[in-house]
Amino acid sequence: MTLPALSDIPDTAAIAGLIRIENSDKDATTPIIMDMLRSVYPHDKIYGDFCTVQGYIDADPRAVFEYLSDTRSLEEWTYSLRGFTETDKPGLWLAYDRLGDQTKIYTRTVASADAMTVDYHCAWDQGEHLWMIYLMRVVDAQVVFNKPGAVVLWTNCHHPFYDQNGYPETAPKKRPVWVGDFWDMFSAGHQLELDNLRAICEYRAARGLPIKPEWMQ
Repeated sequence: MTLPALSDIPDTAAIAGLIRIENSDKDATTPIIMDMLRSVYPHDKIYGDFCTVQGYIDADPRAVFEYLSDTRSLEEWTYSLRGFTETDKPGLWLAYDRLGDQTKIYTRTVASADAMTVDYHCAWDQGEHLWMIYLMRVVDAQVVFNKPGAVVLWTNCHHPFYDQNGYPETAPKKRPVWVGDFWDMFSAGHQLELDNLRAICEYRAARGLPIKPEWMQ
C-alpha cells in the first residue's frame, strides 16, 4: 500500500534539503552521512550508549507535535520507512524499512499531549517485542529561545539487540544487513531525518498549509 505522502506538495524538489530514498539512494546518501561525521572526537565515546540529535523548527510546536503523533508521518520525514498499514492490533502499524531490502518494521506510537512527547516503539521483522525505542520531545521555543517555533529533541538508547538480533528466527534468510550495523551512523542519519522534518514543517507553515496534511486527518 502506498500512502499519499507529501501529496499536498506538487513538487517535492521545492523543499530545499529534503533527502529521502526516492531522490537519493543508499549509494548517493552514504557520502553525505559520512561527511556529517567528524574524526576530531571519539565517536564511540559520544554515541556508544546514546544517540541524541536536536533542532529548531520555525513552526507552531503544537502542530509539530500533532504531526509527529501520527505514525503515518514517518512515511514523509524518515529516510526509508514506507508503506504504513495498520495491523489487526489497534495502534500497531506495519511498514517496510527499505534500508533492509524490504524489511518489515512494526511501530506503535505512544504520545503525551501534556508533555508533547512522542515515543516510537519499533522493531524489525516482528511486532511482539518493540525494542527499538525512538524518544522524541517537542518544546515550545518561546520558553527556551524566547522566539516562536519548536525545538525537537530525539534520543535513542543502544539496546543490546542492536549488537545481536534477539529474534534471528524472524529475519529474512538472505538479508545482508541488520539494523545494528548502522548504529555508528545513527547520529548523522537521524540528523538528516530531523532536517527533513524541519524542511517539511517549515515549507507547510510558510505557505499556510496544515503541518499535518489533510490525508492524515
